[in-house]
Amino acid sequence: MTPLLRLRDITKSFGAVRALRGVSFELQPGEVHALLGENGAGKSTLIKVITGAHAPDGGTLEVGAETLSRLTPREAHRLGIACIYQQPALFPDLTVAENIALRLETPRATRLVHPRAQIEKAQQLLARIGADLAPEREVRSLSMPEQQLVEIACALGSGARIVIMDEPTASLTQKEQHLLFAVVRDLRAQGIGVIYISHRLEEIFALADRVTVLRDGESVGTNPIDDINESSLIAMMVGREVAQIYPPPESAPGEVALLLQNLGCAASGILDVSLEVRAGEIVGLAGLVGAGRTELARILFGLTPADTGEIRLAGEPVRITSPREAIAHGIAYVPEDRRRHGVILEMPIAQNMTMAVHSRVFPGGWLRSGTETALAKEYIASLGIKTAGPEAPGGSLSGGNQQKVSVARWLATRPRMLILDEPTQGVDVGAKSELHRIIRRLAADGLAVLMISSDLPEVLGMSDRIVVMRGGTIAATLPGGSEASTVMAAALGQRAA
Repeated sequence: MTPLLRLRDITKSFGAVRALRGVSFELQPGEVHALLGENGAGKSTLIKVITGAHAPDGGTLEVGAETLSRLTPREAHRLGIACIYQQPALFPDLTVAENIALRLETPRATRLVHPRAQIEKAQQLLARIGADLAPEREVRSLSMPEQQLVEIACALGSGARIVIMDEPTASLTQKEQHLLFAVVRDLRAQGIGVIYISHRLEEIFALADRVTVLRDGESVGTNPIDDINESSLIAMMVGREVAQIYPPPESAPGEVALLLQNLGCAASGILDVSLEVRAGEIVGLAGLVGAGRTELARILFGLTPADTGEIRLAGEPVRITSPREAIAHGIAYVPEDRRRHGVILEMPIAQNMTMAVHSRVFPGGWLRSGTETALAKEYIASLGIKTAGPEAPGGSLSGGNQQKVSVARWLATRPRMLILDEPTQGVDVGAKSELHRIIRRLAADGLAVLMISSDLPEVLGMSDRIVVMRGGTIAATLPGGSEASTVMAAALGQRAA
């Protein structure tokens, strides 16, 4: 069988940095081929070579029967290559049909617009992937997975034979993920080749036929998915055996740091929540999307204050009505969305780290750059942040290192209680392992940690206790090491079998 795509010995450098070092890759018709690797392994550069955004320095590309030394975006489109990114590139104020037509129709000044023909074409393409979407809907009214379906319809309408999906489920709920998986399997059944990129290994085992791992710009290996397991994949990606992904507890929990009694907030849908977190303890907050986990974190940080119940910190009742009060009481909150609420990408790392402690670093309003730099260097060293220095912009860091900067900002407030919302979302396995070690070390130092995570293995592996939320309240409190089925049963409102 002739491959849809074959790359041979692709190299690419950016100045002194060698991003790709003789990478070879192959995609067959009707195959889902996963491309894995840590951040900086070369995945994005390789995809840009395939889509024509970057010209390789060496090697060849074979697309069907054609052999080329490089592609342009126009050539890639002509040869049936399409890429669907995590954030769909659609016009929000146009309809689904209009967005599809813009991708498929050749622009000419004298072309007449035929709305009915556009709608019929959109209906055909959406039906082909089983998408129940009205072509007349404006894109701004669509959910993220619905927008991704429109992108896939555009790709099929353009005659794509090779579809690249780059972290397509990063912002999807579990139900939405299953819908996307069904579409991927349908594409495979139609003979289309799919290059699938994801940090979520469970998705790889659910979808992929083969997997290729990149490390430091090189192809580490290609294996049929049935011939490899999660541990060996991780070892290939990080270059070492990861015997224990989740580090064990280092000390026994201490006194109760946070106690909630019948806490509620009508505006957030939180009702009658009672729980405790002890010093030196990691409490995992599990539950399905919409269960109320983030809403509870926002109450504790004063973003949406509670209107019923009681909060006690170290035994003392407190009322928290603002983030300023939360910080004063020793509560720190690392939010889920790094790019919106965690790290300001254009701002230097040092300034990112000191945003929450200006009054201490700059008493009286006097700038003390030396103090700020010293604090930044301290956290760069203690958290193992890989950067050129304190003055490097936040946007120059990988996702895992950005998350470490976000954590450092709140550690600088010297908290007693740390709330982490999806602390390892969207980071590679190596960075995830580092963040897990940091969280364990913080707990060992006496910090009380409330960790929200949709990654069930992470909840099971990191939590000393697991609190499961459902419908804005506590559905179950379970010991660490509980079975996944027990946690999911509580999240779904069922009894474990």
